[in-house]
Amino acid sequence: MSQYKYKRVLLKLSGEALAGDQGFGIDPKVVREITEQIGEIAKDDIEIAIVIGGGNFFRGLAGSSEGMDRAQADYIGMLATVMNALALQDAFEQSGIYSRVQSAINMQEVAEPYIRRRADRHLQKGRVVILAAGTGNPYMTTDTTAALRACELEVDCLMKATKVDGVYDKDPKKFDDAQRFDHISYLEVINRQLHVMDTTATSLCMDNNIPMIVFNLGVKGNIKRALQGEDVGTVITAE
Repeated sequence: MSQYKYKRVLLKLSGEALAGDQGFGIDPKVVREITEQIGEIAKDDIEIAIVIGGGNFFRGLAGSSEGMDRAQADYIGMLATVMNALALQDAFEQSGIYSRVQSAINMQEVAEPYIRRRADRHLQKGRVVILAAGTGNPYMTTDTTAALRACELEVDCLMKATKVDGVYDKDPKKFDDAQRFDHISYLEVINRQLHVMDTTATSLCMDNNIPMIVFNLGVKGNIKRALQGEDVGTVITAE
């Protein structure tokens, strides 16, 4: 474990990450590849919690933009995250990695309720904890959920998996001269409006001094390399 820079981490995964190239739903091959990477780290005694999004099935903001009631749309999005969490749990356990799904919305037939002390105990016992249904409240993104749970569980680092290799001063897909930051402060992220996470999430991490690593999930082994302190993304800290 000494090769790792962090002992307890929270990984924020988008729902789209589970869809792979098909763009919708769950691609079992992609899910298996992701859980194998995480499982390798878990076997090295790193405590891992995961907050999963639901954008591969439904996005609350997209629904509300089409005229749906925003709160209702957000609840649908929360249920989508539970489906993703169960898919992750199945893949973990097929690989011999113990995991628990905890939901912020009570659905005892398929998941435990989110209880901070219980989640903490699972992490201590080496189980991967998959946190679903956001905060259980509408108008809250899964980015905010990730930051909130990171604070509650007192993690050493929040990792945000993306499709790019870090934080840029502008969209690297649109601008060839976009510059990547190796390190940047949370305050600069907010002031520059870089949209790494929503402002609430960024402020939570800043106020509680939780470092964040933004990295490309598409490169196999990047999760482990990032936790070992290699330069595979952008590190965001309070200073």
